[in-house]
Amino acid sequence: MSQSMLERFRTAWTKVIAPIAAFFVRHNVSPDVITIVGTLGVVFGAVICYPQGWLWQGTVIIFLFVFADMVDGQMARTTGRSSKWGAFLDSSLDRVGDGAVFAGITLYFVYGHTVADRTPAFGWTTIWAAVTLWALVMGQLTSYVKARAESLGYQAGGGLAARADRLLIILMGAWLSGLGIPYVLELAVTALAAMSTFTVFQRILKVRGQAAEQDAHGAGA
Repeated sequence: MSQSMLERFRTAWTKVIAPIAAFFVRHNVSPDVITIVGTLGVVFGAVICYPQGWLWQGTVIIFLFVFADMVDGQMARTTGRSSKWGAFLDSSLDRVGDGAVFAGITLYFVYGHTVADRTPAFGWTTIWAAVTLWALVMGQLTSYVKARAESLGYQAGGGLAARADRLLIILMGAWLSGLGIPYVLELAVTALAAMSTFTVFQRILKVRGQAAEQDAHGAGA
C-alpha cells in the first residue's frame, strides 16, 4: 500500500523524534498525555491564530503539535504500551484537531480577512466559509462511513486522499496564504470539499456493492 505524503514525511522524522520520545519515557510521561497536549496545541493554533488572520503563524504552531502523535506512537512502541485504548484516544482526538483546523479556517473567512487586510474579501467570505464547512463535514463523514462499514463487516477504504493528506493540503494552503500567495487557501478548501465528497460516495457505493453481492450469495444458498 502506498504511503500518503504526510506519512512519508513522518518516516523521515523518525530519527528526530526518537530521542524526544526517549526523554519522555525516562521521565515517566504517559503517551496519552502527549496525545492530549498535542491536540490542545493544534486547537490553540487553529481557533486562536486563524480567526485573527495569523495564518502562517498558526500553521507553524499546528505543524509542531501535529507531530506530537509521532512522539506518542514512538513512546508506545518503545515501552510496549501500545493498546486499543491508546489507538482509540489518538483517533478520537485526531478528529477534534481536524475539526479545530477547519473551524479556524471558517472563522478566518468570516472575520480574518477584515482583521488582516482591513477590507472585505470581495463579498465572497460567506461562500468560502460554507465551502470550508462542507469540506469539514465530508472529511468527518469519510471517516465515519469507513468505521461504520467495518463494524458491519464490509471494507470501505480507499479514496482520493487519506486523512493525513487532507490535513497537509489545508495546512499548506493556510501557510502559503499567510505568506501572501492569493487564492491558494480558497483553492485548497475547494479541492478538499470535492475530494471528500467524491470519497464519501465512492465508499458508499463500494459498501453497496459488497452488500448486494452478499445478499445474492445468501439468496443462492
